[in-house]
Amino acid sequence: MCLAAPAKVISIADNEAVVDYNGVQTTARLDTLTEPLSPGDYVLIHTGFAIRRLSPEDGEETLKLFDELARALDENAGRSNENAARSRADADTSQPPESEV
Repeated sequence: MCLAAPAKVISIADNEAVVDYNGVQTTARLDTLTEPLSPGDYVLIHTGFAIRRLSPEDGEETLKLFDELARALDENAGRSNENAARSRADADTSQPPESEV
């Protein structure tokens, strides 16, 4: 499975852009992009290459969806960890102490 992540374009020089992923800045190549690009636009980045330009509205909406997904995964992981801890505690209390074995 491949995943492209949205990033905001900060600046452009030659065929490379400085992009921001929620406060983390890096560079992305623009070789595969055919659309005009300006600072403030969003792009989908895959393996260091901008593969599609997004409007600021679409970029922000996509980032909100990524945030919702991350929160849901965190909540699910927390519930899984709680259930696993509860199962371990139940198993520990159901076994007699070693001295009784």
